[in-house]
Amino acid sequence: MNINDYQKQAAKTDTFKDAIPVTDLATPGFVEKALGLSGEAGEVADKIKKIIRDKSGKLTEEDRQEIVLELGDVLWYVANVSRVLDVSLEYVANKNLEKLAARQKNNTLHGSGDHR
Repeated sequence: MNINDYQKQAAKTDTFKDAIPVTDLATPGFVEKALGLSGEAGEVADKIKKIIRDKSGKLTEEDRQEIVLELGDVLWYVANVSRVLDVSLEYVANKNLEKLAARQKNNTLHGSGDHR
């Protein structure tokens, strides 16, 4: 499956049927997706934190699979936020790689600021 196929399949499980592209970020479906993305990313971080705190950082296969499931939820939200913004997941991925390549070329992978 390619990344755009995933995005199309993920859209089938979106319970909000907002107009695309969304023109009002206060649309309930968009807000739900943006908050969901934040929440799921937090769940990934929380699982990792608990492995560090409770297991001295030792990762089990069960831990790995739980993190994978949460990463899948993050991916679902990224796919659907992108979709309601009317951009493909492939486009988002390519733009990210272009940004990182430019930072690498400019020796600015480290540091802060979006446009370094």
